[in-house]
Amino acid sequence: MDAQTDPCLQPLPPQAEAALALFNAGEYYRQHDLFEALWREETRPVRQLYQGILQVGVAYHQIEMGNRRGAIKMLNRSERWLNALPEVCQSVDVAALRADAARVRLALLALTDDMIDQFDRSLLRPVQRR
Repeated sequence: MDAQTDPCLQPLPPQAEAALALFNAGEYYRQHDLFEALWREETRPVRQLYQGILQVGVAYHQIEMGNRRGAIKMLNRSERWLNALPEVCQSVDVAALRADAARVRLALLALTDDMIDQFDRSLLRPVQRR
């Protein structure tokens, strides 16, 4: 396949670049609206990339808000979208994002709801590019 037939081989659109910059700056709530608009507009399977990143970001926001269960729920949902993608899509290192989200999920599962303040926030890593 080439970039004309495989959208994962195309560059991220500008709106996705902006959303990713917000995600990587820890602006997990703000990244949501940009990725959601992209996801709604896109009809090709690459929309799963936007939804997957969006949901990981929402999970990270839930952690910041102290909502352990909500974060786990969003991480579980993100798996569906991210697992359907190749290791790299539109220069996003999907494999690394899947691994990061899995580490966060395991750390959350090791805690109880009243222990969320003990969550290791260094696990909230930026989205990597390749």
